[in-house]
Amino acid sequence: MDYKTLIRDVPDFPKPGIVFKDITTLLKDGRALKAAVHDMLRACPADVDAVAGIESRGFVFASLLAYELGVGVILVRKPGKLPAETVSASYELEYGENVLHMHTDAVRKGARILVVDDLLATGGT
Repeated sequence: MDYKTLIRDVPDFPKPGIVFKDITTLLKDGRALKAAVHDMLRACPADVDAVAGIESRGFVFASLLAYELGVGVILVRKPGKLPAETVSASYELEYGENVLHMHTDAVRKGARILVVDDLLATGGT
């Protein structure tokens, strides 16, 4: 499947000069969504303990992959979005900086975590 034809370019979002890749056009197509998940599954290691999804579009595919793999999903969120104690990591974007948080008890020592993010936007995270 040619996913590029199902992803909408939004110029100058979130700021001038950035071309945002809008995956909502792919997500609303059930056939394409199913194919994308199955293509991702073929690339996933079979022995992961959980799938971590990066806010917010990463949540969609992380949840679907975790379901198919029979493992749990870990939400990695922006500051102030998780209710319990968190750990954080800072990173730079093409247009600024940001921080991601996850619960301190989200990952047990030695666990194999598959990280899912949407690198289509700008590759920032």
